[in-house]
Amino acid sequence: MKHMPNLAAALLALAFLAFGINHFIPFLPAPAPSSSPHATPFFKSIILSSFMDFIKVIEIIGAILVATPKTRNWGLLALGPIIIGIIATNIFIKGDGAVFAPPIILISVLSAYLLWNAREKFLNLLNN
Repeated sequence: MKHMPNLAAALLALAFLAFGINHFIPFLPAPAPSSSPHATPFFKSIILSSFMDFIKVIEIIGAILVATPKTRNWGLLALGPIIIGIIATNIFIKGDGAVFAPPIILISVLSAYLLWNAREKFLNLLNN
């Protein structure tokens, strides 16, 4: 049970590293287009503005930080807004239960577990 945080961090880091690198060097199949009328203009705007490049660089950096035990909490801080953005995008933009896709659930559960595991350290941030 003492290795669970390391396993969860490795899986989370692997997911973000794979999806982050895939943006720059495509090796995974492209996802099917969303049926939501809002998804296409939303994704087109963030891709054309290079904002997605910025997000993917933060994902790669966050994945490396999460994979290293001493910097895991910094990685969670970097990936936190991205994870919230992924969940919000799947709820509000994509809709149709996209938030229940296995990668979204996996990323949500792993990050919540790691955050819960380090809750004492994160709560100390609120006390200052």
